[in-house]
Amino acid sequence: MTAKTPLTLIGLGPMGQAMVTRFLDAGHPTTVWNRTPARADAVVALGATRAATAAEAVAANRLLVLSLTDYAAMYDILDGHDLAGRVVVNLSSETPDQTLKAAAWLAERGAELLVGGVMANAEMVGHPAAYVFYSGPREVFDRHADTLAVIGRPDYLGEDHTLAQLLYQAQLDVFLTSLAAMLHGIALVTSAGLTAERYAPYLTDNLNTLSMYVAETAKHVDADEHPGDLANAAMMGATAAHIVGASESVGVDSELPRAVQSLYDRAIAAGHGKDSWTALINVLRS
Repeated sequence: MTAKTPLTLIGLGPMGQAMVTRFLDAGHPTTVWNRTPARADAVVALGATRAATAAEAVAANRLLVLSLTDYAAMYDILDGHDLAGRVVVNLSSETPDQTLKAAAWLAERGAELLVGGVMANAEMVGHPAAYVFYSGPREVFDRHADTLAVIGRPDYLGEDHTLAQLLYQAQLDVFLTSLAAMLHGIALVTSAGLTAERYAPYLTDNLNTLSMYVAETAKHVDADEHPGDLANAAMMGATAAHIVGASESVGVDSELPRAVQSLYDRAIAAGHGKDSWTALINVLRS
């Protein structure tokens, strides 16, 4: 049998613990460390090796996987330790510019950065539907792809370190905005005494319908062509204004629909009133 790559995982929140469990299940010797030592207890009981210090955790293996809040935590934990020859797979959320700084910081210390964005919650880690964006040196990714596949399907985007962060943040952008819009719609409905449960089937239908727009939207944005024969920005902007008015009339916070209305107002002011709502991309990019 081929020996499984040993690794160190630092950061044992729910995501980190889930990943350690999957690595252990797949036979990868896994060393763990967390600032709060008690968080390692459960995975140590499953077979992980507890490092007494961050220095010991770094020294244990050439492959370091980080599951931390942000990149600032990486500096706090790794600074001052021997990183030469190590691959740091940072699965923490951060901005693209900070990701580039981290890559340079690690390179100065002889280490290589592979950036990751995990598109799964803790319960879904390792599930067939889970996937992880990666960007960084191709050779580094190829070397560790089989190991990383344990936590989710690896989706390599390219050498540019920022790519995984951008796609990860883009996915969360859509996700978080959609959740907020869902709650805003519920707030409108429940202001009239209806229950969220009564509204739920219609909300489900609405959210499912959105997927039908994705391919056509991508085509128009890539071609920079925005035919407005079916749903132009002026018509959609009027609808956005009505949502703001409805929110205010029933005492529901209107900041979210006002932000949407602002996009339409600015697109119309820029001469896109007769164009499709997809022309809002020009406002978002400005």
